[in-house]
Amino acid sequence: MTDLEAFRREKDDFFRTDPDSPLTPDQQEGFTGLRYFPEAPALRLVVDVERFAEPQAIRMQTSTGDVQDYQRFGRFRFIADGQEATLTIYRNEHGFFLPFADSLAGTETYGAGRYLEPEPLADGRFEIDLNLAYNPYCAYNENWSCPITPAENRIKLPIRAGEMVFEEH
Repeated sequence: MTDLEAFRREKDDFFRTDPDSPLTPDQQEGFTGLRYFPEAPALRLVVDVERFAEPQAIRMQTSTGDVQDYQRFGRFRFIADGQEATLTIYRNEHGFFLPFADSLAGTETYGAGRYLEPEPLADGRFEIDLNLAYNPYCAYNENWSCPITPAENRIKLPIRAGEMVFEEH
């Protein structure tokens, strides 16, 4: 079993059994596991991030109408499915945050986008493993409040990695 397969199995177990799961008890009862794209090693990236000269504050609306404060940290470019894209990394007191919506949003992936927590590396670059892209908790249960992906992180190419749209069984 790969590290990614083990991670996914643990996540499914958490969703199925843990009282802190984003699923309601009724959803947990019939839960058989999340749907994932096959592992895509080419979408495990180490990127140079072009940092913004001045930190720029941004207020992200949430799914429940609240706002959360972040700073625009920097942006990076990458290639997926033969196309180039640019995404912005944000930061707050909890760390780095990368919300994004791809061209599959609303069909194969959650319509409001998926999330990642980029890992800063000692050399100043970031590890961004799109295989770990996950749905926000509001994708499973409307009682959760989740930041809505900013327009600058809505890209026109497909990211066939990470979690797929949630379908209740």
